[in-house]
Amino acid sequence: MKHNPGFLRAVKEAQQRVRECTVADVKAKMDRAERFHFVDVREDNEYEQDHARGAIHLGKGVIERDIETVLPDTQEPIVLYCGGGYRSLLAADSIRQMGYTNVISMDGGIKAWRTAGYPIEKGRRP
Repeated sequence: MKHNPGFLRAVKEAQQRVRECTVADVKAKMDRAERFHFVDVREDNEYEQDHARGAIHLGKGVIERDIETVLPDTQEPIVLYCGGGYRSLLAADSIRQMGYTNVISMDGGIKAWRTAGYPIEKGRRP
């Protein structure tokens, strides 16, 4: 996908402020049973098609509106992901500005997760 220059500039600026990790880092956290919130910020239809096992859904379009209700503790660890890592960077930067102090964006997003062969779920979670 070819991204517009303004979008790429915003992503690059967010990268200066947001920590990133790899899909292997996230899988290792899961394997060690570390406590963190795994959040898919893609669109509803993308999440329903498939998502990383155990991920909750807070789409980028509503995350700022809903995060304080869904995840009220601003200190808890949160890993965000999207399709390839750009939208999650922007969403992480946004909630960081809202006071969330332990937010990481998963580089490579669901594409890298699938490529690594990590567990996937389909459909809406209850």
